[in-house]
Amino acid sequence: MTTDQAPLISVVTVSYGSAHVLSGFLQSIPAASAHPLDVIVVDNKPNSVDGVSELTAQHGARYLPMSRNAGYGHAMDTGAATAPGSVEWIVISNPDIVFAPGAIDAMVAAAETSTDIGAVGPVVLTPEGDVYPSARSIPSLRTGVGHALLANVWPQNPWSRTYRQESEAPPRTRDAGWLSGSCMLVRRTAFDAVGGFDPGYFMYFEDVDLGYRLGRAGWRNVYTPDASVTHAGAHSTEQHSGLMIRAHHRSAYRFLASRYHGWKLWPVRAGLRVSLGVRGWLLSRRGLNH
Repeated sequence: MTTDQAPLISVVTVSYGSAHVLSGFLQSIPAASAHPLDVIVVDNKPNSVDGVSELTAQHGARYLPMSRNAGYGHAMDTGAATAPGSVEWIVISNPDIVFAPGAIDAMVAAAETSTDIGAVGPVVLTPEGDVYPSARSIPSLRTGVGHALLANVWPQNPWSRTYRQESEAPPRTRDAGWLSGSCMLVRRTAFDAVGGFDPGYFMYFEDVDLGYRLGRAGWRNVYTPDASVTHAGAHSTEQHSGLMIRAHHRSAYRFLASRYHGWKLWPVRAGLRVSLGVRGWLLSRRGLNH
C-alpha cells in the first residue's frame, strides 16, 4: 500500500479489539482500487496488545493509536486529519468490511460525476448476500417515533420503510439523506467544510448527523450500486448489546432533539423519549436492529 506516487485516496478505519476481522479488510483493499492508497488504522483501544499494530504493519498501512476511546467519530476525524495533503477522497469504513474488487474506484467514479456530490455509499451486503438498507432518509420526528416503536414488532410498517428507503429492487443510483458509516467515500473538501464527524456522538447516529450536515451545506449524498462491500456486522459490540442499545437511543434522541428544539416542542421530545424507551425495552430482549 506504499508507493512513491502521492495518493489521492485515504482509507480510514477504526479498530477496537478488531484483529480477528482486520486482516480480511486489509487484504481486500489492494484489489478495490488501481490507484495508490494511504491506509490508516486508528486503534481506539488504549494500550492494545491484540496484534492490531503488527497486522497493520504487515499490510503496509499506518497505525495510529488513541490515548483513550473517545468514540468512533472522534477517531475517524483524527485519522482523516493525518491524510497527506494530496488526498482528495477519504474512504470511511468499519474494520469488518470486505471490499469487492474495484469498489473504491467505483465510488470515486460516482463522486466525480458532479462537483456537488459530497459523499458516496456502496451497496452493503450481509455475509449471506442480502442487501442492507445503508442509504436512508433523514429521520423526522414522525418517522423516528414510528420506526422506534414499530420496527421490531411490525418490520414493514410505513414509517420504517420510509426511513430505510428499502422499497427499490434492484438498487439504483440515487440521492439519499445519509449513508451508512460502515462504508462510504467522502470528498475531503466537503468533509472538512462541515467539520467532519461530530465528536458529541460517541457511537451511533454520527453518520446520520454527517449526512444531514452535508445536505444542509449543499452537498449531495449519493448511493451507487456500481460499488459493493460485504459487512460482517457489529463485531466490537456483540458482547455489550445492552450498553449499545442505550448508546444508540441516546444518540437517536440527541439527533432528533437537536432538530426539534424549543420549549413549544417539549411534549414531542417527551414522546420521543418514551418511544425510544419502549424500543430499548423490546430490543434488550431481541437484540439491536438499527
